[in-house]
Amino acid sequence: MLDAPTSLAYDLVLALTEALRTPAGGGAAVAAIALFTMGVRVLLLPLSVMAARGARSRARLAPQVAELRRRHRDDPEALRRELTALYGGAGVSPVAGCLPSLAQAPFFFVTYRLFVSTTIAGHQNLLLGHTLLGAPLGQNLMGVLAGGPFTVPALAFLGLFALLAAVAWVSSRQLARAMSADAPGGPVLRLMPYGTLAVAAFAPLAAGVYLLVSTAWTAGERAVLHRPAPA
Repeated sequence: MLDAPTSLAYDLVLALTEALRTPAGGGAAVAAIALFTMGVRVLLLPLSVMAARGARSRARLAPQVAELRRRHRDDPEALRRELTALYGGAGVSPVAGCLPSLAQAPFFFVTYRLFVSTTIAGHQNLLLGHTLLGAPLGQNLMGVLAGGPFTVPALAFLGLFALLAAVAWVSSRQLARAMSADAPGGPVLRLMPYGTLAVAAFAPLAAGVYLLVSTAWTAGERAVLHRPAPA
């Protein structure tokens, strides 16, 4: 049995699908998922603004952080205390940048559940009847490839992956510009945007659409909210 938030999301996405059936035709459900995703991101926009402010504050503290790391490179406990005091004194949370990603995770899982459940509240899940270029929105890549790698449904997934890879490339470059060359874990952080490709390979096509819209939104937010402040 699905919980209330998932049932509410189902009613919303289904209503959007019906409203978009005339202008979007067979792509009504995909358009509804995109609108649902954008609605989620608008809802979480205050957290994104807070994260951007925190990032600018941490950038101002970067020289002091580097000095503390140099001074206490052999004493991790002293470094932790000094960093905590520095961030606390400046009113900066070192984890504020993670809040938007953490907050939207439940919405992604709700979208995932919408397209893996055959029934919702005891009724047939009507969303499972929708497709994108013949690929069922509830199907994953492995299921589509079972019919052949060069079918139209398989090409729908390949197109989604190409778009996800393009957004991941933009996001990786944005992270590279925002981080110093010697930032701890820098190479790993710059590779993280490509993780969406691995998730999309096993998630339903609808969840991949959610990921595409959400990560593109994130890249746009980063370009606007994290742009360098004028001197």
